[in-house]
Amino acid sequence: METSLQTTSVRDRARLPHATSVPAEAVPAGAARRRVLLAPITVTPSKPLTPSHLKGLLWTDVMYRATAQLAEVSYRYSPTTYHLTEQTLGFWEYLDRTIGDTDYSGLTEEGIGELYVGYRSEGQRADLAALRPYAEAVELHGWVHPASARVLELWAAHYSRLGMHDPGLLAHQPPGLGLEEVIDRLGAVGMCLDQRAYGSPVFLDATRYGLPLRQIVDAQGRPNYLACALRELIPLAPRFDEMVLLYDRELEPDYLLLERTLSVFGATVRRVTLGRVPIDGEIRSARHGDWHDHTTGALLSRAATEFDDPVLRLGMRLYFIAGLGQGQQQSFRHEALRQSLARAARLLSRGRATDPAPLPEVLSRHRGDHLHVNPYRLTSSLLARHRPAPSPELLSAVYL
Repeated sequence: METSLQTTSVRDRARLPHATSVPAEAVPAGAARRRVLLAPITVTPSKPLTPSHLKGLLWTDVMYRATAQLAEVSYRYSPTTYHLTEQTLGFWEYLDRTIGDTDYSGLTEEGIGELYVGYRSEGQRADLAALRPYAEAVELHGWVHPASARVLELWAAHYSRLGMHDPGLLAHQPPGLGLEEVIDRLGAVGMCLDQRAYGSPVFLDATRYGLPLRQIVDAQGRPNYLACALRELIPLAPRFDEMVLLYDRELEPDYLLLERTLSVFGATVRRVTLGRVPIDGEIRSARHGDWHDHTTGALLSRAATEFDDPVLRLGMRLYFIAGLGQGQQQSFRHEALRQSLARAARLLSRGRATDPAPLPEVLSRHRGDHLHVNPYRLTSSLLARHRPAPSPELLSAVYL
């Protein structure tokens, strides 16, 4: 049985902080609005948000808010769906096994993140019997371990401070298909190699498209991230005119498979690959810790000593979207972020004439041959020296 789509569409925006109405000029009279699904990679709630995480979140937020002026947009970001990965369930089992019943409500992201680093360094893999109660609690009751619930609560505060749309961090949003259902659907279209009867894994089989076999369920029945994504996105595939997948460059092979699979189920897929943000020239995984003063909380605290919230919101977007770009060539620099914040303060002073074009026309310039607005092109245009300043309407609808 499929569940209903539990995303937030543009019709709900009036009930959200920083929501904006959709102008009538965005669609010709009598024309149906096209439907777009944004599905960024979901960050595991076990650590602080780093510059790499923040970059992806801000790209998605600007894409969502800009595209919502031109199309009917749903933003699918469901921590619930990915709680079932071994990475998350294993962390929860580790916490209960090593420190037991603990009050996490006073811990910081960094404190919980250090516990996660300890889990990863332990190197042990919990067996299926140990993880089963956690998986059942998630699937049957929407349960979240108190440590991850605390992290999600802290992230929601960051979203609010940054003026980002919250797609349901604290909501129970189960995927539309069960694991067995998605395996059956893949089998029906000839894209599943199920070897569980022989004590072996389940594979996504796109070999006829020139793509390699990819394990999605291990021999013990544990799904990986890709299996969870398939449970979530396959039932949504035919409902949208365009599905936009945003993800880390390191996951390119899996997302090529995901694109091919979703297209078989009726989707038109656009992939947006984002490079991570190096620190001192090195790309570091959050699983190893070493965050120092680069967490989102630390960046916000540092910026707030000099800039107010509107400047902080615009400046962060200028830096993480236009300043760092789509790739991963530039290392994070505090001084470069401060320069973007200062630039934002000047833009918000509205010291020069603003673009007189209607908002839908301005945004449509940055769509290309797809339905979604390109965040880099739009945000970079704010910095052009010989163009009018962005209008207050654009800044309010997309950046503040």
